[in-house]
Amino acid sequence: MSFEILIPVVIIYLGIIGFLGIKGYKGTKNSSDYLLGGRNINPFVMALSYGATFISTSAIVGFGGIASQFGLSLLWLPALNILFGIFIAFIFYGKRTRAMGLHLESHTFPEFLGKRVNSKFVQVFTGVIIFLSMPLYTAAVLIGGAKILEGLLNVPFEYSVAFFSILVAIYVIMGGIKGVMYTDALQGVLMFLGMLFLLVATYVKLGGISSSHQQLAELSQSEIFPQGLKALGSNGWTASPELGSPLWWIIFSSLVFGVGIGVLAQPQLCVRYMTVRSNKELNRAVIIGGIFILITVATPYIVGALSNVYFYNEQGLSAVQATAAINGKANVDEVIPLFISTAMPKWFGYAFMLVIISAAMSTLSSQFHAIGTAISRDVYSAISKRSHDKYGVLISRIGVIISILITVILSFNMGSGIIARATAIFFGIMASGFLAPYTAALFWKRLTRVGMIAGMISGIAVVCFGFLFLHSKEAAVFGICRAITGENSLFGTSVGQFIDPLVFALPVSTLSTIIFSLMTQVENKNTVDECFALVKKQKRLIKKSNQKTLNKIKFKFFSKKGKKL
Repeated sequence: MSFEILIPVVIIYLGIIGFLGIKGYKGTKNSSDYLLGGRNINPFVMALSYGATFISTSAIVGFGGIASQFGLSLLWLPALNILFGIFIAFIFYGKRTRAMGLHLESHTFPEFLGKRVNSKFVQVFTGVIIFLSMPLYTAAVLIGGAKILEGLLNVPFEYSVAFFSILVAIYVIMGGIKGVMYTDALQGVLMFLGMLFLLVATYVKLGGISSSHQQLAELSQSEIFPQGLKALGSNGWTASPELGSPLWWIIFSSLVFGVGIGVLAQPQLCVRYMTVRSNKELNRAVIIGGIFILITVATPYIVGALSNVYFYNEQGLSAVQATAAINGKANVDEVIPLFISTAMPKWFGYAFMLVIISAAMSTLSSQFHAIGTAISRDVYSAISKRSHDKYGVLISRIGVIISILITVILSFNMGSGIIARATAIFFGIMASGFLAPYTAALFWKRLTRVGMIAGMISGIAVVCFGFLFLHSKEAAVFGICRAITGENSLFGTSVGQFIDPLVFALPVSTLSTIIFSLMTQVENKNTVDECFALVKKQKRLIKKSNQKTLNKIKFKFFSKKGKKL
């Protein structure tokens, strides 16, 4: 495909995106439409929007590059993504969030937590944490998209960042959550098809599934396998590292556990539960979401690891070494772009560019929308006590613009190989501060305002302390621990320096939530009782509806009057 063909394709794609943004704009009449799409989003759209928001250039470019370094052990992550991010999230967390959120008339994740315990502080505190920390994740996604454009089309990094930022800003500011979710659904379809082709094409290129994995196993014993990884406990690219080794903690505490569990407390994902009309839509979304995550998450990890086989066959180098040979410096974030540009057909490089644009835009739009609503509804409206319908949409749009500017600044100043790490940090912060209180809000009537606040503050405090003084990867960047103790970590050179702070912060947050709740009284008992009664009522309605559907099926099969299927 030539540029003469590529340019019209891109124009058509952007035209469709613009149309969907305008459609969202026309359907946005009030704050409920802007924040939750009127709670009437189609389950297919919701599932694809959820998946497209979850799977970003961070997963494709960042984690795909990490897989080229660490190997197939990262496939534990999509397993947890499907278990926690789809099944548990939709069936257990989603249904209760939707029912309680409707009763509490909450429109955002911070507002839901705040109204659950009748606390403005909880809502404002959560909104501030989201506004301050989420730009780190948005910057990682933005860098991933820019790296692909730079690698495939030789577009300068600065121009690529500007392209994504301006494009996403237009339809998020205009269309609210409707514009975001409509475009997400389209982008999700493109992502699914593109990643499916990439997976099949990679196996074909390397001689099949069995042959390619056998070659990868043999390369693990060759001279190109990094000796530094062996010293950290690696058993090769096709096996999990030694249990309890530094590399085991790096992979499983930060990447697998942090991102796999942290998805349950992502504000831009939790709000999706409140956009559908009933729990039936959440049930229907499970299968769609599960298949989507399986293909779009597992593919970059498999391709990233197998890229070592390709580059060895072509250049006698590992994937990371190949990036150094071209750019003069090894960078895991450039492995996937380099593999696509050299191993795949040229036409697919152009097509994959649309996949990456879709992945970046779908996630960025949801992130910017979450940041904008956090600063407007959860901070401004909560503090000023002014109607969100009157001022909130305008403040949301201003918040989106501010968040974009912060994201662009971070994108230009973050170092190489940062995409996967920045993603894990953000997921860790969200899980440390909000997962325990959020879970208690859904499943425990005894949760109190003091308990929720204690869980949030203790979790955030411990994870921040961990990044500054315990986890050597981040502590070395901040330099505070070295200035005080002369070491990058309080753990010194022991294996503790590789343990993600979430491992310490989540138990502390959980215990604080429980202990302080047991020590205090529930302030809004009537509201809590109503919320849990509504959940039970919906369970009975669903059970009754399911039984009615089953009876109809039985009638068609066994009744003399019914026609056999």
